[in-house]
Amino acid sequence: MTTDQQRSYTAPCPGCGAPVEFASAQSVFAVCPYCQSSIVRNGDILKRIGKMAEVFNDYSPLKLNQTGQFAKGSEGFRLVGRLQYKGETGSWNEWMALGDSGETAIISEDNGQFVLSRASQAPAKNLPAADRWQPGQSIAISGVQYSVTSVVLAQLMAAEGEMPHQPELGKPFTVVELRTQDDKVLSIDYSENPPAVYLGAPVLLGSLKIAGLKGTSNKKDQGRHFNCPRCAARVDIKLDTTQALTCPSCGSLIDVSQGIGGELRAAMQKDPVKPLVPLGKIATLAGSKWQLVGFQHRVGIEPDDDEYFGWDEYLLYHSQQGFQFLVNSSEGWSLVKTLTGAPDYRAGRSTATWKQQTYQLQSRYRAETTYVLGEFYWPVARGDKTDNVDFARGKDGAQLLNLEQGARELSWSLGRKMTPESVASAFGMSDQLALFKPETSSFSVPKLGCMPVIIGLFLLFFLLIWMWPKGCDTAQERRKLTADPTYVSKCSTGTGTSGGRSSSGSWGGYSSGGSHK
Repeated sequence: MTTDQQRSYTAPCPGCGAPVEFASAQSVFAVCPYCQSSIVRNGDILKRIGKMAEVFNDYSPLKLNQTGQFAKGSEGFRLVGRLQYKGETGSWNEWMALGDSGETAIISEDNGQFVLSRASQAPAKNLPAADRWQPGQSIAISGVQYSVTSVVLAQLMAAEGEMPHQPELGKPFTVVELRTQDDKVLSIDYSENPPAVYLGAPVLLGSLKIAGLKGTSNKKDQGRHFNCPRCAARVDIKLDTTQALTCPSCGSLIDVSQGIGGELRAAMQKDPVKPLVPLGKIATLAGSKWQLVGFQHRVGIEPDDDEYFGWDEYLLYHSQQGFQFLVNSSEGWSLVKTLTGAPDYRAGRSTATWKQQTYQLQSRYRAETTYVLGEFYWPVARGDKTDNVDFARGKDGAQLLNLEQGARELSWSLGRKMTPESVASAFGMSDQLALFKPETSSFSVPKLGCMPVIIGLFLLFFLLIWMWPKGCDTAQERRKLTADPTYVSKCSTGTGTSGGRSSSGSWGGYSSGGSHK
């Protein structure tokens, strides 16, 4: 990166005397890298205003002072600051990238991928108030149609380096994200008044030519581990982006979204589901190698239906391309990737449009995560529920579009169907092709609906009445049993056991296998 286009400024920290650098002329705030003092710059004078919480080590692939090039053009940049945020749906980083021209851009995390943003010219003063936004609504801003995908209450947890304004640690504020069909991402930050607005687009870290990025998906160092909060077994973290993972010993699901040094929350999991493909297996897809790092079993139920269906999702990771999913359902296999943009869709409609292609409604259902295994880039939890809508187009519905909506955000995914043969071949398991065919895949017993349960209870009630001896005085029989334990009650049905089911019985529910729609 060239340094002659603008003047950098270095002065001793008012707290400890260590050198603090301001590489950008626009930066007015910095954190001392030695004592974490919060420092405000006024001209050439530095003032200490407190102490910033130390960033937790989330093993991000990015680091301060790394250099690279913006995706378009040859302008270089250097990472000069980082903000760590925590919201209702997880935590994320925003990196300040200072360009050779003095312009500042932001590289932020987005569903296991990255977005490069710059300050937008959108009229911030005319935007709705923070509490007026709702996920799913559509709005035109500066002549561009956007879909609201996220309305999250967030707070700054920590910061390092320098930044153009003074952040307030721990103060809740609203962050709104809007997206378009051509992958634009508009972020509105209500921590300022008027709110700060940034416009971005997806970017691959490899295209930014950032020096020092990992080239593989192997864990960064052998020391990144901790003891399970429940069983004390060693748990190793393999990915930079992990926010939740399972203990290999007891199967507990552990939240590490606040870093290993943060509070570790663990939840026991029962009824384990065994994936068809073991974690760690490498899949070759379109010439790239993807590592299987996570697995979850989910169940769903459609409106006005009384039976559950289930499916399995395998999370695949590539160090430069991010994440995608292999989904195994009763309708076969599909390869799915989360979209950065948002299709044109209105709630209740039977079609959705993406990239000038129309997709037809297939089903609406409520989904729930029932079992988790491996590592995930979001703080997944057993019992997570979302409202889903599936769309499809093309021959035999080979092209898929999915909307998944929670209370505070929604996400879109695009996929295509795959044959069992191609999935088995991708994992180098063609000799075990039978495992990948729907008719031989494991499945769950669907949960019983209300009507079968009601009918069963009525039948049981009349059966008990029919079998119950006539003229039986239960109070009198209990007194006789108390006086003489060898007495055989005439109220007995002829067996010495109760009429309840044994602990090995099953009334509905789902087995340890993955069911299919």
